Amino acid sequence: MKNILLLVHEDAGQEARLQAALDITRALGGHLSCVDVVHIPLLMGDYYSAAGEAMLLAQERSREAGNRERLEARFAHEGISWDWIDCVGDMADCVTRAAGLADLIVVNRQLQATPVPDMRSIASTVAIRSRKPLVAVPEQQRGFTADGRALIAWDGSPQVATTMRGCVPLLRLASAVRLFEVEEGSRGISAEDAATYLSRHDIHAAIRRIPDQDRAVDRLILEQCEEYGASYCLMGAFGHARMAEALFGGVTRRMLGSSKLPLVLGH
Repeated sequence: MKNILLLVHEDAGQEARLQAALDITRALGGHLSCVDVVHIPLLMGDYYSAAGEAMLLAQERSREAGNRERLEARFAHEGISWDWIDCVGDMADCVTRAAGLADLIVVNRQLQATPVPDMRSIASTVAIRSRKPLVAVPEQQRGFTADGRALIAWDGSPQVATTMRGCVPLLRLASAVRLFEVEEGSRGISAEDAATYLSRHDIHAAIRRIPDQDRAVDRLILEQCEEYGASYCLMGAFGHARMAEALFGGVTRRMLGSSKLPLVLGH
């Protein structure tokens, strides 16, 4: 896990993404690739909208050019290996295209200060399309504590198993790891088998299992994170059909909307 991909765009979540990505890159001794997206604006209409879009696109290019200049000056003093990728288009598409050789992607969860860009949708789309683990951070987050406690929201699904396997180098840095499972809500691989797998990588995880309380699973996970003092929560993304998640909510969607901790997600 050496290649970290960061979404760069001047918005309310950029500082949170940036600081988390820098901390993760340093902790893993990795390389940071910044994909700087010039977002194409969409306006309704025909002739006038085309002229308006051209003007807005020029403004967006100018803003991102200034953003790049500031960040490159900052990276010169961060002591990490990095490179820059320029991209014009949809944010999720640009990140997904750049993620071919990435080991971990850093984005935001839903932004609270502004609905644009729609970071919850971007995180969801990238997780599903890229098939790579991603870190979704709250906009107020400043940094990523890799050596803190990690909570794995375990449900036995292929999604969480794949994410856990891909994040072994990150989990190895944690001071403690807990596998949290809600009884009757788990399927597939047992938490005991997951703990055994981790032990073979010198990660000695404890298991915390609670009974189904007829409460939303995301609330139980968030409460467990607070009780445990977790620095981040690792979980599978979209265990059910994406359409069902969109229509009926879903644990992933709600976590991306409300988690106060960084989420490590994978599909």
